[in-house]
Amino acid sequence: MATTRKLSGRTRKAVLLVHVLSAAAWLGIDLALGVLVVVALSTNDSNTVGIAIQAVDLFAIWPMFGASVVCLVSGAVLGLGGKYGLVRYWWVAVKLVLNVGMSLLIAFALRPGVREAAEIGRRMLAGDPVAVIPSGILHPVVVAPTLLLLAYVLSVFKPWGRIRRSAEPVERQRRDLVGAVQL
Repeated sequence: MATTRKLSGRTRKAVLLVHVLSAAAWLGIDLALGVLVVVALSTNDSNTVGIAIQAVDLFAIWPMFGASVVCLVSGAVLGLGGKYGLVRYWWVAVKLVLNVGMSLLIAFALRPGVREAAEIGRRMLAGDPVAVIPSGILHPVVVAPTLLLLAYVLSVFKPWGRIRRSAEPVERQRRDLVGAVQL
């Protein structure tokens, strides 16, 4: 049977701090991205739209992806070196799936869309009258913070219990009236 090495108190706190800060940075970047998209969608000034959309390209992908990877790695270290494990509890497993899924979406789905939007922003600043903001630009800025907030809620409330019970049988005591009656 393989034994896992538990993190010391200081190490656990340091890794937990990195995990919380990277999750906060990730959420902050997502919210800033949302502000820029809302500004771009709510103004009629093509210069403001172009600048806002180009600003998304500056920080949306690599800083967000970096924060997601740091969050993933620090969460894995906490899971492997702590009492909750990586796939021992449902809430941890769901957070792991969310993190991996969202990180992959950043790298493979969001990146091309942001590049396209940045090019449209450049065209708008150059005065191209047919340049239009992509239609699906609002979806990521609604979905991503919602999923990150779900991960925060899971971390705080830790719902659903263990994924599977231990293999060791549990001795149960009889709690009915027959076992309580003494003659």
